[in-house]
Amino acid sequence: VQLQASGGGLVQAGGSLRLSCVVSGWYLEIIGIGWFRQAPGKEREGVSCIGRSDDQTWYADSVKGRFKISRDYGNNIVYLQMMNLTQEDTAVYYCATGGDVYCSDYVPDYEYDYWGQGTQVTVSS
Repeated sequence: VQLQASGGGLVQAGGSLRLSCVVSGWYLEIIGIGWFRQAPGKEREGVSCIGRSDDQTWYADSVKGRFKISRDYGNNIVYLQMMNLTQEDTAVYYCATGGDVYCSDYVPDYEYDYWGQGTQVTVSS
């Protein structure tokens, strides 16, 4: 299984970005995908997760209402649409999977076995 995250960049506060996670080796229909982020000097934290069904999603309180996770089954891609970004969102963002991850609640990072390489998101003032 391989995951490749992309879509990061430099954006002004209040702006938007859409991150992509291309998954190869597994079909999205049978796995869950999580998004994590790690800011300089901070621990990695969960941002969002989507399980096998589209109604099985979870968002961190800090991004609820601003971020939306979705899937493109045909291209095996999971997206993280990020809106109204703040400087607190600056971090390296990673996507990950642990197979059949159940995302009705927070799933800790040790439940994930496969990780993408990360994409940098920088929000300027």
